[in-house]
Amino acid sequence: MLVIGMQAPLEITFRNMPPSPAIESAIRDKAEKLEGFYDRITSARVVVETPHRQHRKGKLFHVRIDLRVPGQELVVSREPPAHHAHEDVYVAIRDAFDGAKRQLEDYARKMRGALKTHEGPPEGRVAQLHAGDGYGFIETPDGREVYFHRHSVVDGDFDRLRVGDHVRYNEEAGENGPQASTVHLTGVPFTSKKRRS
Repeated sequence: MLVIGMQAPLEITFRNMPPSPAIESAIRDKAEKLEGFYDRITSARVVVETPHRQHRKGKLFHVRIDLRVPGQELVVSREPPAHHAHEDVYVAIRDAFDGAKRQLEDYARKMRGALKTHEGPPEGRVAQLHAGDGYGFIETPDGREVYFHRHSVVDGDFDRLRVGDHVRYNEEAGENGPQASTVHLTGVPFTSKKRRS
């Protein structure tokens, strides 16, 4: 197990494909460089997988990176169907780590004082769930709906989700509107501040 900066263990997992020392080496190199952008990463987990069902002749690789930093978890998840170049696993890894670098830079800026509040991540409830297609929507306290994908749900809890469940999430701008980059199932009751007529 690689240690980043002597404090962050790096866990590498391969799904639906055999482990590869060459791919592991590429991931280790990228992970070590992340510390240059923020040196307080406490753990890092990288999952490289190919989907069970291939819609094209070539394999498309999905790379997910979970980084834990003080007080937060940063998740980068690149969906392969949108990236034809991700038939090359090294391109998929590069793109995922580029996304991780951007999130770390944003987080570091916030920690340097841009955000001095101690508020936690926003909270909401699962408003819609399309389990067969692997996505859903979170209702926010102000009545908006935020899209999330099964890969955004932490600890593989997507299959445990039910409409009405209370969640914490991190929001980002997606191609089709707001989306949740991470979703944590909390089990705490949620009340919307917005009353619908």
